[in-house]
Amino acid sequence: MTLSSGAQIKKEIFEFEFEEIMLNGVLNIPEIKDPKGLVIIVHGSGQTNAVEQDWYYDVRAQFVKSGYAVYMWDKMGCGKSQGTFNYDQSVQNSALEVIAAINTLKKEQIPGSNKIGLWGISRAGWINPLVINQYKDIKFWISVSGVDDKENFEYLLEQNLRINGHPEDTIRLLIDELREGVRLSHSGKNFETYMEATKNLRKNKFLLRFNNGAVMTEEDYYGFQKTFMRQELDQASGLIVYVKDFETILSNVNCPVLALFGEKDINVDWTKTKSLYERTLGQNTDLTVKSFPDCNHNIFQCKTGGFYEIQDNNLPWKRCDGFLDEIASWLHKKI
Repeated sequence: MTLSSGAQIKKEIFEFEFEEIMLNGVLNIPEIKDPKGLVIIVHGSGQTNAVEQDWYYDVRAQFVKSGYAVYMWDKMGCGKSQGTFNYDQSVQNSALEVIAAINTLKKEQIPGSNKIGLWGISRAGWINPLVINQYKDIKFWISVSGVDDKENFEYLLEQNLRINGHPEDTIRLLIDELREGVRLSHSGKNFETYMEATKNLRKNKFLLRFNNGAVMTEEDYYGFQKTFMRQELDQASGLIVYVKDFETILSNVNCPVLALFGEKDINVDWTKTKSLYERTLGQNTDLTVKSFPDCNHNIFQCKTGGFYEIQDNNLPWKRCDGFLDEIASWLHKKI
């Protein structure tokens, strides 16, 4: 998705090496002698084609307008980056990838790289605190639609089922099947047992669309299960714990943080994340929280926040009023 934001911003291709693989990215550098810093854009989940399609153009243009250089790259196996895309890349490994980018930018003395800040959306809410804990010289973090310590698909499914008009008893049945399927797979149960326990869930139209119509095979199940069983499962909620001791990690963040949320975020429970941030970041560093009414997970204007709402209703990809201004104002006042 390309969003125009007035005049074109200067850009150049810049690559860095991570685990012997070259990753392809784009630099935007303001036309001033000494940029105030350099902002790293950290993606959410899924494959990217960020360089070719000019992802987050309006966000990057705002940073440049505010006097900051910006760097963004495509994940492994995406765009012109080498390697093979791995949907199951751990957030810990993604954090090391970000640090590799930072080290290369500093080594090459890219303008602004003496003061590095992070901007990230969704999954980046796990990655960026890990970077800050390990790197120790991050100047600021802008978290967009951040996450708590656990996976959020159950919330996404439940909310979208409700938006799509499913009755509450059906929603409860499907969520119970989701939880049971997770429990069975994590405990090592066989394919046949899993399939029997999730027979209604697997027929659900929203879930079929979410999975691009793919039907899980026995080979898929055992391949996924092998990795899944090594992950920590919270026994109370039945959810995967993505970052162990996440509250401690957040409490160790010592740079200013701006947390931005859409109040109709149906992908993650933003109110839980807001509370988490306030009792961790808010007690130890300079935290600013701003939420935007009628805005979805990606901070675009919406009516329901449903996963396919903009696509199905041909709604414009229109940023929420004040989103970009909030970033610019916060940078001016805090950094």
